[in-house]
Amino acid sequence: MAELIATGPLDGIHAAEAPFEAAGCTLDTLALGPVAAVMPLPGAAGDADSALRAVGLGLPDPGRLIEGPEGARVAWAGRETVFLIGMQAPDLPGAPVVDLTDGWVGLSLAGPGAVEVLARLVPIDLRPAAFPDGRAARTLLGHIQVLILKRAGRFEILLTRSYARTAWHEIVTAMRAVAARTGT
Repeated sequence: MAELIATGPLDGIHAAEAPFEAAGCTLDTLALGPVAAVMPLPGAAGDADSALRAVGLGLPDPGRLIEGPEGARVAWAGRETVFLIGMQAPDLPGAPVVDLTDGWVGLSLAGPGAVEVLARLVPIDLRPAAFPDGRAARTLLGHIQVLILKRAGRFEILLTRSYARTAWHEIVTAMRAVAARTGT
């Protein structure tokens, strides 16, 4: 009988490629921990916000990110939707919670060349003046829907598991192109 082996979405990437360094930045995988979509029902956002504040978080404004204890964070992820990342969802009255842990992965892109690399792939301005720490944006990376967070000077790129290898390839290709142009 065949024996199933659990694998991650980026397993099999050559060891020399993870982490990948070029163009003054480093691309690596990002351990997210639990990920959940929280969608407060009309009129219930206050209750959900209070429940999240009780654990050191809260509901962020559009385009924002709230960081809490031990790396937990809540990120705006679209109209009336936030992602709770890095902790199990508490009881949130009036807010359905959908566990996304097995369906989403994270990549980390850090370093002084990160903005230039992402400028080749995303249609939004990620320069520090326009996208400082604490920001969140739902956008495209090439043709892939992603959620980009800015934390501690680095970009966290969250995406559905099925696109992980494609996103990795696209970012590595952009890093190599920037490195070839700048000589870094």
